[in-house]
Amino acid sequence: MTDVRVVGPDVDRSDEVLTPEALAFVGDLQSRFGAQRDALLAARGARRAEIAAAGTIDFRPGTAEVRDGDWRVPPPPPGLVDRRVEITGPTEPKMAVNALNCGADVWLADLEDANTPHWRNVVGGQVVLRDAVRRTLAFTSPEGREYRLREDGDLPTIVPRPRGWHLPERHLLVDGEPAVGALVDAGLYLFHNAQEQLDRGSGPYFYLPKMEGHLEAALWALVFDHSEQALGLPAGSIRATMLIETIPAAFEMEEMLHALGSHAAALNAGRWDYLFSVIKTFRDAGPSFVLPDRGAVTMTAPMMRAYTDQLVAVCHRRGAMAIGGMAAAIPSRRDAEANERALAKVREDKTREAGDGFDGSWVAHPDLVATCREAFDAVLGDRPNQLDRQRPEVSVTPAQLLDVPGVPGERTLAGLRSNVEVAIRYLAAWLGGNGAVGIHGLMEDAATAEISRSQVWQWVHNEVVLDTGETVTEELVRRVVAEEVAGIGELPHLDDARRLFEQVALAADFPDFLTLPAYELVD
Repeated sequence: MTDVRVVGPDVDRSDEVLTPEALAFVGDLQSRFGAQRDALLAARGARRAEIAAAGTIDFRPGTAEVRDGDWRVPPPPPGLVDRRVEITGPTEPKMAVNALNCGADVWLADLEDANTPHWRNVVGGQVVLRDAVRRTLAFTSPEGREYRLREDGDLPTIVPRPRGWHLPERHLLVDGEPAVGALVDAGLYLFHNAQEQLDRGSGPYFYLPKMEGHLEAALWALVFDHSEQALGLPAGSIRATMLIETIPAAFEMEEMLHALGSHAAALNAGRWDYLFSVIKTFRDAGPSFVLPDRGAVTMTAPMMRAYTDQLVAVCHRRGAMAIGGMAAAIPSRRDAEANERALAKVREDKTREAGDGFDGSWVAHPDLVATCREAFDAVLGDRPNQLDRQRPEVSVTPAQLLDVPGVPGERTLAGLRSNVEVAIRYLAAWLGGNGAVGIHGLMEDAATAEISRSQVWQWVHNEVVLDTGETVTEELVRRVVAEEVAGIGELPHLDDARRLFEQVALAADFPDFLTLPAYELVD
């Protein structure tokens, strides 16, 4: 018999989600699939070594029959037919209520990059999801302000994003070992909410992050197949949207949809994690893979256009939806000029996505919902999506996907300073339990810190010369860190954030994920 033990601190209302039956279900998932997950993580290292040795990556020759085959994923399920506006955010009560009340079509309830995996957040997020599914979610602020779900219209479809395959959950032990965070997040949600969602005319849906290929998608398919059988759910009722946010996944989009099979619903383009993956995968490849300032890498850069065009073409050829990337701007309600600049950028971005064939897109703030909707309404009209729009002219090559030299922009001291400051500010907030942080008018999550620290690492190891004529060295980075920290002033967890940033940005060997050492610092 599987031994499942909770070793985390007490959390309010935990008894509602950490029931013996729910824990047994999660323990069963861990026992069945944990070892396979471990093997897939090991395979990532081997795959990266192959790519590093070759200095490039190509479409897999062994899966050509999948790419050439005549197959499609099932039609969109109830609640995911029209996805033109999706709002993302953590499963924190106040932000969850605001997200559900904002008029979006989908709420991506983020248990991953916008969420610090403190045990109180892991369990509290499941409580919020349970209440949200049953439309009982409410919150009263310390000042006495009440937040309740609207009753005058439809609410967005709830789509949680569990943690990626790489993250453990050390507060829940199965046979003495930490469970896989993804199985904890997905398992608890399915156990408590899958049938309830079906009864309400929706379904148990997920966003799946950080995957690097079709074998990892196939593991999720096995988890979903088993969950449906164990919970008595209709076959194929669990549906998922996969984020294509790693460079290996960009070469396996069709294979990933095929491997997820009856559970596949869509693909999504995730910008910052994608760039982080480019750096991580080709960190030994020399100057030709060195990116300019992260702020200069826009979605109109040739390699990013190739990536998004490929995603739309693959999705619509296979009957899956294509969901665009994040509009991270935080509108200003005090500065009309700044607000209009932010909205203009969002409008331009979403207009481009809708024109390219995307079926919907992400926003990070309720005030951006109307702008995103207007852009997609202009293209979709009364149609719920544009799955019928094929992109036969798209024929993307490996060279186009890897065209880092074609990305316009400079490598500047200002860019280095921005990477350092934003990453340290974010990490300080993350260590304090807040995974979605407004910094300089943008809503940032863990992907921001990852691209920031990985770019610093890349610049140091390639001795990049900045616009000032200075060479990026460890000494220069430490000087910039000291100056930026002094400018930040007093901030909780600032010292730990500084040490963590220096650890992951200046290490001799590239740490695969900063959230792994960061996780050791949270309770």
